[in-house]
Amino acid sequence: MQTQLLALSNWQIAVLAVSLAVVAILLVVDVALIVRRKRGKKKGDAAAALPPVPVDKEYERLPASLKEETAEEIYRSHGLMPGARITEAIAEEIMRVPPIHYGRAEVVRVQGLYKRYSKKADYAVANANFSCYEGEIVGLLGHNGAGKSTTLKCLEGMLPFEKGNISICGHDIKKEPIDAKAEMGFVTDNHATFVKMTGKQYITFMADVYKVPTKVRDERLAQLEEVFQLGKDINNLISSYSHGMRQKICMMGSLIHMPKVWVLDEPMTGLDPRTMHAVQAYMHDYVAKGNCIIFSSHALTTVAKMCDRVVLLRKGEQLDDLNVKRIMKVYPQFDFEEYFLRNEG
Repeated sequence: MQTQLLALSNWQIAVLAVSLAVVAILLVVDVALIVRRKRGKKKGDAAAALPPVPVDKEYERLPASLKEETAEEIYRSHGLMPGARITEAIAEEIMRVPPIHYGRAEVVRVQGLYKRYSKKADYAVANANFSCYEGEIVGLLGHNGAGKSTTLKCLEGMLPFEKGNISICGHDIKKEPIDAKAEMGFVTDNHATFVKMTGKQYITFMADVYKVPTKVRDERLAQLEEVFQLGKDINNLISSYSHGMRQKICMMGSLIHMPKVWVLDEPMTGLDPRTMHAVQAYMHDYVAKGNCIIFSSHALTTVAKMCDRVVLLRKGEQLDDLNVKRIMKVYPQFDFEEYFLRNEG
């Protein structure tokens, strides 16, 4: 090697030295860039100032066009940094991204549901599609005649439907109606009960229907009484009850077997403020145990406060399945009333 170098002229040696120096510099620059990329410190990159993002499957499902615009708010939703304001349009896009249900079982599935009350009538429900999972409160929101009650009654098996499929905890409501209904408790919008019974007799009847053991039903009734507080009136005939009291006894009867899915049609109407507050707290506790609640409502404030998701209906058609829980995290000032009025037509 030394002999070969000695054979080279001075200018050839100079060129070789410069070439080696350039290669060395390029290697150093490459290594520096790789290190900077790994550390997220590349100059001029605004996102580099952000902390490392956690694994967030919901974020990965955002449209590609929104990922950069919403990155700061996604970070903030994990409590990692204060985020700047986002526009309402972007907030609505985030709200439409379905939540990822980490390890939670699907307990309700509605696929392509169509229902009408006569062959000549328009569909009361047209192509409704949504699922509900353990630990989730889902609201059905819409104007009068939007199809909320019809959807819930189809779900419960009270109404036949023309097309579509409904399953409750894996049981098809048409093929396995008894098994499916055993997993549900339903509170109707008119709070239907047997008015010739006392409240206690009605609860006993419902416990018998669902085969709740005597000891268990007594314990559960005591727990429900703490929430609904009928007191001595539970021994009176239901025919003597006020509207609010009938609603309470109906709720108690629907819960005596502790169903996996609790379905309520306009549950807060007619309740006094104390009972309403107690019921809302109970609903959160109920889903925390792995159960699911579906309820319809006109009360936008209640929906925004209570729900993880909202299915928006208009004239029998499903408009949106909204991820309310996420939007309240990233955009707490979101105006649900304005959004509802703009979209319900």
